[in-house]
Amino acid sequence: MPFLLAPRTRRCATRRHVLLPCHVVRERGFRLVSNLACDVSTDGMLVFTGERILTGEALLVSFRAPRSELRFDFQATVARVVHGRRPADRWGRRLGLSFHAIGEAQRASLYDSIRWLPAPTRAYA
Repeated sequence: MPFLLAPRTRRCATRRHVLLPCHVVRERGFRLVSNLACDVSTDGMLVFTGERILTGEALLVSFRAPRSELRFDFQATVARVVHGRRPADRWGRRLGLSFHAIGEAQRASLYDSIRWLPAPTRAYA
């Protein structure tokens, strides 16, 4: 009988729950899209928004790491849009952002500043 393995998850970064002030602006036009993140990882973040944004849109993200003076500025792409229409989406519209061109030093610094945070609850996911 062949040995079956559980499927490997695609997620390699650990998400952490945090209500984090941030600035997320469109790369085209520099219009503010969001100023509050609800979770962050070394690969991206989930932010609240009231704007209508399409998947794949280019954004600029700036935030200060929790309990730190380190500032991070990244280019990002909208990877996921939660429209807030389902009963479980009680927090409204949110955007899943994927960071680009993050260096190993920046990744390590960000990981060190968020590793103590709790994992996000199902309500934010």
